[in-house]
Amino acid sequence: MNKKRFCFAPVVGPDTRFLVIGTMPGEASLQAGEYYAFKHNAFWPIIFKLAGQTVQTYEEKLLLLQKLKIGLWDNLKACEREGSLDSDIKSAQPNDFESLLCRCKKVEKLLFNGQKSFSFFKKFHPDLLKKYSYAVLPSTSPANARFSFAQKFEEWQKEFSEI
Repeated sequence: MNKKRFCFAPVVGPDTRFLVIGTMPGEASLQAGEYYAFKHNAFWPIIFKLAGQTVQTYEEKLLLLQKLKIGLWDNLKACEREGSLDSDIKSAQPNDFESLLCRCKKVEKLLFNGQKSFSFFKKFHPDLLKKYSYAVLPSTSPANARFSFAQKFEEWQKEFSEI
């Protein structure tokens, strides 16, 4: 039986330039109440390597994102899913990116954490793709075994070359 899932609030600041868009938090993230909490997800290791530093607490991670002008939010406000795989998502309900992007005037680029994230955004917000620069990056999920960590990092690094 699928469980009803709800996303986290957006992590954005007044200077956010890059908005990383995921699909929906997985089990470990929902249990921890933190974005990308699953220990095998490559998101935080990529960010640490980009910044040349490592932080310990979730609060420090969020401060690092703010310093790097990176925001986070997920495509879906709610969905039904058993487990953590994006391919198992049912009854997807979109987040209101139009309102968020109206409030976050400095966002220059949308960065999609994987193809599934991009496909949901394209389905629910096609007009926003005409207004913003964007890139579809390899998913940082360990389920994305097509790419090694080094390959994921290389693709993500290209988008954050100004950091």
